[in-house]
Amino acid sequence: MGDVRAWAMLAVSTATLGRFIQVFILVYIVLIFAYVLSSWVQPSYSSPLAKVQQFLHDVCDPYLRLFRRVIRPIGPLDLSPMFAILVLIVLSRLVARFL
Repeated sequence: MGDVRAWAMLAVSTATLGRFIQVFILVYIVLIFAYVLSSWVQPSYSSPLAKVQQFLHDVCDPYLRLFRRVIRPIGPLDLSPMFAILVLIVLSRLVARFL
């Protein structure tokens, strides 16, 4: 009977971990969208929006730099967020399938 409980706990833990990873990826995708949208606005230095932009830059830019090394901007058009989001969506689906 103890083995059944242990396997049940493992299954619940695995499902919970998978759901946590999916929610984390979803939140990160939303942050990337916010980063892209906020890049269209130039706030003053001391405004609250500047602090939000700095936070988004600190959170999103390290991940986006991975893609900017491979995919160079085409003039003013930066396609790296699109590919970064695509990779996150594929990763989310893989987590859902395997966990």
